[in-house]
Amino acid sequence: MSVKFDELGLESGLLDSLRGAGFSQAFPIQARAIPVLLAGRDVIGQAHTGAGKTLAFALPMLQRIDRSDGVQGLVVVPTRELALQVAKEFQKLARSMRVNVIPLYGGEGINNQIRNLEDRGPQIVIATPGRLLDHLERRKISLNRVSFLVLDEADRMLDMGFIEDVEDIIRAITGKHQTALFSATMPDEIVELAQKHMKNPETVFVDSDEISVDTVDQRYVWLREEE
Repeated sequence: MSVKFDELGLESGLLDSLRGAGFSQAFPIQARAIPVLLAGRDVIGQAHTGAGKTLAFALPMLQRIDRSDGVQGLVVVPTRELALQVAKEFQKLARSMRVNVIPLYGGEGINNQIRNLEDRGPQIVIATPGRLLDHLERRKISLNRVSFLVLDEADRMLDMGFIEDVEDIIRAITGKHQTALFSATMPDEIVELAQKHMKNPETVFVDSDEISVDTVDQRYVWLREEE
């Protein structure tokens, strides 16, 4: 049974952004995860590439944060490429909102990122583990106000040896926060991480059979009004 985005409790500004991109139907992972995240629950989402999981956490995060200063939403990802991709999707969704989104990743000079953090005062940061820890050690970013944490592609972070870094990042979040963990597979180490740091999480599972050929290519085409 298909579910429309306007049935999921999303605010009008986000629905307008989705309609502008030509989206009305939610993917299964989105239909199942978004209402739970909007309710403030922790979520474990198991879904493969192409399931549409970025929107599943981006939309609730954008709706639940406020517009004041300070990093409130944090998405931790395994690679620079994914950091850029996820940040781009957030920025497009938030283009009508007063929300700054900044990616932090290795492979480029840290000074430009420090200037961005100081000048733009982001509410949402998309970061790879090592580079985020670099900024934390330099005291260029604070996670004290983070209220929404996403660990994306957790199994890949495990494979790349980042789990200890992820643990350090979680410990740096001192306030009460909501956590969403997304992973294609659930090895024992990821299950242990979830048990250790999540509070009664709701598990959302999407079988690969539910990802059809027609929906796997969900993407944005953003047009100016005159187009």
